[in-house]
Amino acid sequence: DYQVMSWPKKDLEAHIAFMIGFAKKLGAAGELVGAEGLASPSQAKLVRAGNDGKPVTDGIFPETKEFLAGYWIVQVDSAERAYQIAAEASAAPGVGGAPLNMGIEVREVMSGPPKDHDA
Repeated sequence: DYQVMSWPKKDLEAHIAFMIGFAKKLGAAGELVGAEGLASPSQAKLVRAGNDGKPVTDGIFPETKEFLAGYWIVQVDSAERAYQIAAEASAAPGVGGAPLNMGIEVREVMSGPPKDHDA
């Protein structure tokens, strides 16, 4: 399910300490807008409105290989800086302290339609 929960306690604590320190570092630099860790995929539900407007849920989805474990919203001057931040997050320690080198998806937060959008 959520592999990090099966890590040895010291490795999990080191990982969490890295994430807390990383958020503090981004905050001190004035780059952190927000960050949250998310519950495991076993707690996820897909929700849509039914014909009567009431919520219809589906899930759990154990076949999912990739999932969103959390997110950071940063405000930076360039895409290159966002990539540097993502690379640093990617190297968070895993079991035995080895860098995870996990994939980090980087996207711009949209404040309106794209500039090339035909109106």
